[in-house]
Amino acid sequence: MSRAAGLTLAWRFAALRLSGAPIIPIAIIGLLLLVAVLADVLAPYNPEVGTLGDRFRPPAWQAGGSEKHLLGTDHLGRDILSRLIVGARISMVVGFTAVIVAGVLGTFLGILSGYLGGWVDQVIMRVTDTWLALPALTFAIFLAAIVGPSAMNIVIILSAVYWTRYARVIRGEVLSLKERDFVRLAIVAGCSQWTIMRRHILPNVLNSAIVLGTLQLGVVVVAEAALSFLGVGVPPPKPAWGLMLADGKKGLMAGYWWLTVLPGSCIMLMVLSANLLGDWLRVKLDPQLRQL
Repeated sequence: MSRAAGLTLAWRFAALRLSGAPIIPIAIIGLLLLVAVLADVLAPYNPEVGTLGDRFRPPAWQAGGSEKHLLGTDHLGRDILSRLIVGARISMVVGFTAVIVAGVLGTFLGILSGYLGGWVDQVIMRVTDTWLALPALTFAIFLAAIVGPSAMNIVIILSAVYWTRYARVIRGEVLSLKERDFVRLAIVAGCSQWTIMRRHILPNVLNSAIVLGTLQLGVVVVAEAALSFLGVGVPPPKPAWGLMLADGKKGLMAGYWWLTVLPGSCIMLMVLSANLLGDWLRVKLDPQLRQL
């Protein structure tokens, strides 16, 4: 087969794999990632500094608006567009980091619990059950109030709260996988427990961990916004989307709708896109669902 024919076949295979992919959610998440990476270049103004003479400027298309501030300004004269752009970086960094840390921790503990069983399984699952019995957001608020507001603390708190979802799901899959023939053959061949978990169990649960992480991304972004909204998340004057909602709620009744509608729309688009992408991945990566 020629190289050109091979590339054509590869492109067709990739197109087949991506058939039915949610293009708009993927585009939104990709755009937000690009904005987060290039935030310092794209933001027209310093998001933490404003001019009191420009307070409560409406968006440019409304009466009293200015092309200098396309999406208006807040109560301190800070540019809303710049704050949304830099806020995307904060939400992306906190969201993706918390999902990755929680996913790694939960997947590791889920594999240990499911494969080793015995007292290891009992200890890990009782801790998991205790964590799951607590309301996630209330528990996160409690922890944030203890350790104090900062982006790093929020990542640690959200990771500590949401790892249990991974542990429970992965453990269930491992209980089924360890009874399969390829695992039994690895035991007969003399492979150690760590080798079996690393080379035979882990690759078979990665799909579930990735899908769950995609679905958890929206949950984590909402949790981060809620913590910032309540004043125990990212501290001011950082332009987190949840903090922007908290700052703009007083002006909503006065007609300053852009202070809450714009950051709220960003949160909605991010969460909705992550959930739609996660649903598609769940169907695409699950062989049983693909046969339906």
